[in-house]
Amino acid sequence: MTTIFTRIIRKEIPGEIVYEDERVVAFLDIAPRAEGHTLVVPRVEVADYHALPPEDAAALAHALQTVARGITRAMGTPHYNLMLNNGTAAGQVVFHVHWHIIPRREGEPRGRPGAYPPGRMAQVAAAIRAALAEP
Repeated sequence: MTTIFTRIIRKEIPGEIVYEDERVVAFLDIAPRAEGHTLVVPRVEVADYHALPPEDAAALAHALQTVARGITRAMGTPHYNLMLNNGTAAGQVVFHVHWHIIPRREGEPRGRPGAYPPGRMAQVAAAIRAALAEP
């Protein structure tokens, strides 16, 4: 069964994509733990990180660094969590490998703030794309 992430990658359903290359796509999480919370996902649909082909794992690592730099610039903070849930017991809900990059600020609560207000998600995505386009 095709995951929701594959459907976003194929652009069958909307997603605020901030980065993509031949092997990886990054898009904003629709239930963010902080503004700018981004998922970095391989195009290949594999449930377990250890089953990811090595070339896709390498591309994913490169994209994580690239996207993290863009997020820190756009969100104005050098702090972030980098997180992977692998398997049900680890909290994985969508069975398509994905890393979370969650920007953090000093003193900011770590709860789940919920959905973006109307129009804000597009603004955040545009800011991250612009930061990624900077040299």
